[in-house]
Amino acid sequence: MSPRAHLDALWFRGCEFLGAETAIMGGAMSWVSERHLVAAISNAGGFGVIATGSMSPSALDAEIAGTKALTAKPFGVNLITMHKELDALIGICLEHRVGHIVLAGGIPSAAAVRAVKDGGAKLICFAPAVVLGKRLIKSGADALVIEGSEAGGHIGPVSLGVLAQEILPVIREVPVFVAGGIGRGEAILAFLEMGAAGAQLGTRFAAATESIAHENFKRAFVRANARDAVPSVQLDARFPVIPVRGLVNEGTKRFMAHQVETIRRFEAGEISREEAQMSIEYFWSGALRRAVIDGEVETGSVMAGQSVGMVTQVQPVAEIIRELVQQAETALVLRQNSMEIPGVIPGDDAQASAAA
Repeated sequence: MSPRAHLDALWFRGCEFLGAETAIMGGAMSWVSERHLVAAISNAGGFGVIATGSMSPSALDAEIAGTKALTAKPFGVNLITMHKELDALIGICLEHRVGHIVLAGGIPSAAAVRAVKDGGAKLICFAPAVVLGKRLIKSGADALVIEGSEAGGHIGPVSLGVLAQEILPVIREVPVFVAGGIGRGEAILAFLEMGAAGAQLGTRFAAATESIAHENFKRAFVRANARDAVPSVQLDARFPVIPVRGLVNEGTKRFMAHQVETIRRFEAGEISREEAQMSIEYFWSGALRRAVIDGEVETGSVMAGQSVGMVTQVQPVAEIIRELVQQAETALVLRQNSMEIPGVIPGDDAQASAAA
């Protein structure tokens, strides 16, 4: 079997589910995953996903129409379950005959699941644990995404390596896509061989040529290393901070100082507990847009996954996907070659090179 045929067999289930040439999904990133990037991913053989975020129904209507004008390939829409107009947003997706709807940011209600399913769309949900994954499938999820803490933006506490070991061998009823810290084709291949149906990438695509992100934002990605992408820090358990992974900058330092000052004011009786919590929660309000759109990468929120160290240049989406596929194929070729050389243990590249 040729390397490409082998790869196609491994992610056949994911490709079939998505209706794409490759089982590579684009992560839904607020302000970044809009029509241009989404269409570029789908046109290149991947599966683009619109990030709705806090969009109004009319804004989503325009975004979907704009995406359809740029691609005839399938794409999906990511909706936040806590959105106050979720029902209307689902309705807009169904009116446009969007084939895949992702419900993220919490456990979807039975009504939301029913609306998506009754409307004929395929439902994708995020599962941070086996028990929840099973529950989501039982409630109607057609596919799951398991996202590790290596991802950019809002993150959970568990790494993808651990989640994959816990979930992939157990959940086989529906396709499971892996996400978080993936930046190369060899990693995609490894997870496919563990049972994943495909992979979701965000950081690599955020710095793509077609991304509308400001050039300062993209340059920050190119300069960064994996260790630069860290989760936000909570200083006091009384004032929870939802962990968000992004690049360390002046804004990160100011947030720490803001927490210290806010806690001081609360303990001095200057503000109430509720006021303190609100002050901490709203510190980053609008910061992601400032970084992505305005290019304020020093004080804005530069959300990025740990795979940012693998962003070495700004590339067209098609080139990124082609590179990922080639890396996976090359890994298969090297393995096949090592198995054909007498006395070489599969996977022992050093021995294979010496024998060659």
